[in-house]
Amino acid sequence: MSIVEVKVPQLSESVAEATMLTWKKKAGEAVAVDEILIEIETDKVVLEVPAPSAGVLAEIVQPDGATVVADQLIAKIDTEGKAGAAAPAAAPAAAAAPAAAPAPAAAAAAAAGGSKADVAMPAAAKLLADNNLKTGDVAGTGKDGRVTKGDVLGAVASGAKPAAAATVATPAAKPALPQVSAPAGAPDLGERPEQRVPMSRLRARIAERLIQSQSTNAILTTFNEVNMAPVMELRKRFQDSFTKEHGVKLGFMSFFVKAAVHALKKYPVINASVDGNDILYHGYFDIGIAVGSPRGLVVPILRNADQMSFADIEKKIAEFGKKAQDGKLGIEEMTGGTFSISNGGTFGSMLSTPIINPPQSAILGVHATKDRAVVENGQIVIRPMNYLAMSYDHRIIDGREAVLGLVAMKEALEDPSRLLFDI
Repeated sequence: MSIVEVKVPQLSESVAEATMLTWKKKAGEAVAVDEILIEIETDKVVLEVPAPSAGVLAEIVQPDGATVVADQLIAKIDTEGKAGAAAPAAAPAAAAAPAAAPAPAAAAAAAAGGSKADVAMPAAAKLLADNNLKTGDVAGTGKDGRVTKGDVLGAVASGAKPAAAATVATPAAKPALPQVSAPAGAPDLGERPEQRVPMSRLRARIAERLIQSQSTNAILTTFNEVNMAPVMELRKRFQDSFTKEHGVKLGFMSFFVKAAVHALKKYPVINASVDGNDILYHGYFDIGIAVGSPRGLVVPILRNADQMSFADIEKKIAEFGKKAQDGKLGIEEMTGGTFSISNGGTFGSMLSTPIINPPQSAILGVHATKDRAVVENGQIVIRPMNYLAMSYDHRIIDGREAVLGLVAMKEALEDPSRLLFDI
């Protein structure tokens, strides 16, 4: 017997521990080299743990839901073993998995075959569980046949049925609450179902940071409105050429990023942060872009945004969005940042007061662009208006700098040629 140990990968310096999600293999099953055995959730990202060698999963040392640290032993692979010859000690470890509700990011287990075609991406795994489906019920179109979120949504829309549907306690006459249904064998709760689900590490971390931000920062918010007609006209004029040249569409976010950098250069304190009793001014512009994901809100960073072209920004944002949906954002991609932008307009928000992302000192909230009646030169006209909101830490940013900074962003958006001449 030749044993190879499977260990927890290295975590970020700011991450002390992680949570084991769902094993994709059972003790005694064959594994291929680099095949994903389990996903481990930290408070920032989900890490995949591949098999270091081919062979048989001889023993599962740490079960689903266990708390682990970097370099901790979690399983053993027998490189000379045969499938079905599991070590006696493996069964208790696998059985130790809690019977409570599974972690949100990996609620669906792998199918019995265990091939890569039976593996669901983290976002897809949650949707599978919510709809009482298994990976075998949905055809995977992802890499190596993996089931993606789109595959599950498509299957649900087409009326896919689980192999053995779980009994739902809610009467047919009244729709069940979204993602809240009684598991099979649970007591009948009648018309008021409830489900207790533990917070994921990411959600708990988000809660911790938001409370920290509100308790340590003197947060104020300043508002302004911007006429988006010039930007919309520019996009319409160059969209086809831009897409043909760069292979990506020209969106609005690149304009907001450019306008923000333009303002931060004029008012460096908005790009600064508090460090004890000192103000730390940053000579670079790392812009965090808030992105929604199945696991919660994440904020990947555009490094040196001042040196990026419109095409660079659009490509990077598209990459961040895809990685967020697939749970593939790395820790290094979400570390740091000097200023953030949150686009609630994507979901239809008209106005909000965004919360600062520590240790940053300001954040821009962008909202939905709507046709509104405004007054120009004494006349009432219709213009596509967007309300901007910038929350700032009043400990180091005075109202003057905050207001003028937001005005600078407004002026850059209403006259994009300012970005070209840096005026």
